[in-house]
Amino acid sequence: MHYLLSFIGVLTFSFAAVAQEKPYFTNLDVFELEWAANPQISPDGSLVVYNRHGMDIMHDRRQSRLWLMNRDGSGHRKLTVFDKNEGSARWSPDGSRIAFVTATDVGAEIHVFWVSSGRMARITSLERPPRGLRWSPDGKQIAFVMLVPEPQPYLVKAPKKPKGAQWAEPPRVTTRLKHEADGTGYTEPGYAQIFVVPAIGGTARQVTTGEFQHNRAPEWSKDGRQLFFAANRNQNWAYETRNSEIYSVTLATGKITTLTNRNGPDFGLAVSPKGDKLAYLGYNDKVQTYQVNHLYLMDADGRNKQEIPLNLDRSPYNLTWDAKGQGLYFMYDDQGNSKIGYVTLRGDFKKITDNVGGTVIGRPYSGGSYTVSQNGTLVYTQTTPYHPADLELIDKGTRIRLTRLNADLLPYRQLGETHELWWTSTVDQRQLQGWYVTPPDYDPGKQYPVIVENHGGPIANYGDRFSPEIQLLAAAGYVVFYPNPRGSTSYGEEFGNLLYHNYPGDDYQDVMDGVDALIAKGIIAADSLYVTGGSAGGIMTAWIIGKTGRFNAAAVVKPVMSWYSKTLVADNYFYYYDYRFKGKPWEEPEHYLKYSPISLVGNVTTPTLVMVGMNDLRTPPSEAKQLYHALKVRQIPTALVEIPGASHNIVNRPSQMIAKTDHILAWFAKYRK
Repeated sequence: MHYLLSFIGVLTFSFAAVAQEKPYFTNLDVFELEWAANPQISPDGSLVVYNRHGMDIMHDRRQSRLWLMNRDGSGHRKLTVFDKNEGSARWSPDGSRIAFVTATDVGAEIHVFWVSSGRMARITSLERPPRGLRWSPDGKQIAFVMLVPEPQPYLVKAPKKPKGAQWAEPPRVTTRLKHEADGTGYTEPGYAQIFVVPAIGGTARQVTTGEFQHNRAPEWSKDGRQLFFAANRNQNWAYETRNSEIYSVTLATGKITTLTNRNGPDFGLAVSPKGDKLAYLGYNDKVQTYQVNHLYLMDADGRNKQEIPLNLDRSPYNLTWDAKGQGLYFMYDDQGNSKIGYVTLRGDFKKITDNVGGTVIGRPYSGGSYTVSQNGTLVYTQTTPYHPADLELIDKGTRIRLTRLNADLLPYRQLGETHELWWTSTVDQRQLQGWYVTPPDYDPGKQYPVIVENHGGPIANYGDRFSPEIQLLAAAGYVVFYPNPRGSTSYGEEFGNLLYHNYPGDDYQDVMDGVDALIAKGIIAADSLYVTGGSAGGIMTAWIIGKTGRFNAAAVVKPVMSWYSKTLVADNYFYYYDYRFKGKPWEEPEHYLKYSPISLVGNVTTPTLVMVGMNDLRTPPSEAKQLYHALKVRQIPTALVEIPGASHNIVNRPSQMIAKTDHILAWFAKYRK
């Protein structure tokens, strides 16, 4: 059927009849967006280097370049002459050099930039891309992580083929538990190991060994003789999906010492300025869907472990010591807003700032980062619903906005306005939070159609952050409502764990209660409801239309329709048993079916668009096709949109973001009242 095709070309909405001060945000504006990420302030606080991200309209790619500026935002200039992706910048301890990774003609390599002269040099010639760069305290070495490949396994050797014969590619044999990754595809056999290389260039030396994955960036001991790292070197590591420990490795001998030992993750370590203490994150695994991180301290040799009593009921991450070793900075999410906090070793806590993020360009998820100099000057990625990440500096209470990367675009666009909404759950009287965005030129005397945009995860959160997708939906004349139902992070461990063995569950009612709250406020029309969401949001959308016929149309994006097939097919198939469900699929088949949206598909009457990336390994296309095929059999209006080359991050390329929102709006326009 071709009823969708006539709507694809109607997506350039004309507002010529309406007097406007500024044009609305449009799909091609996506290519003009820029955002900051990974700021790194020099040890003396005088300079800041960061990743400046943007979109390449000619090659339809996101791109990243390193830029440098003075601490007041002046002297803003590109760090290198390269016109290739670069990142992972790290200052040397004395602030004289910056190490970074950039693409070259022979692959990704480590480069060093000398600040005083502006000269740079490539210091490595590596077989695989490096990551997690860390300078030694004396500035003479750089540690990093790199894959060491293993031979491809095989079961038989093919017979010798005649000279010049053209045979098919040989079979690919897999024996690993984790053998593919969404966005990457089939992963090369091998193990991530830690290396060190002289900072003036030379041979990279491998310092860890064994059939274990050392994926996290290492940290140096104060004397430069050891590296600390988080990994899982237990014999059954592949099946211990949440467990990790902290280790030290002596560079001279390669001896590895285990510093923690419990059932649960230990990670995120930070070495104190004197080198005598290690701060780290973790928890004792209670085998449940969600647990918050706790903050711990131990001696550098693993003795005298203790918990710092944060008493926050939020998950801290990204630890940084202050220069005097008296406390730690960290990030955390609270009620849909990412923040930076500080805690003393005694547990005295204070919030430093709100509104960290703006680095997830698509939907309004958490993200962002920060950096602190030796004198306590802090730089972080700051966002609002009206701009993606810019850099802001905080020094002794003074704040300086360092960048305005979209000053040439967003001040000249009329954006939808974001409003916070709280409502009461009819399930258990909990207070729930969400946001709604009103269209440009919003008239409070009118009622508008609403698009409910459900977040993914579901262990994640939306918040008051910039989202080009949300703005595009609002610009088409909709109120866009995005809720944080139970199971969302940033509301404490108990709230986040309400989906344990109950997903989807009462979170459905949370969403519907939010819709009813907007109707009661007179903002939206009760007979003009539309619903969408991706990943876990796609699951929720499919669940909603199986539970109610209130919505005029739905767009189900990259869903899971059957937990039985998802948990045996997806790239992360081994993560779900016990933590989400009561055992494995063959042990609890009725439980898996009960929470699978396919069990409700016989109830669906809502016209439904189904969308998926054709290279999606997280929620494979077979999941989306189950919904599409079921609706076709039932003769419910439906269409299947497959995005070529797209992984689970279906909007990774700018044109894919445009295609996603355009198809959703076209489908909703067909059924719009």
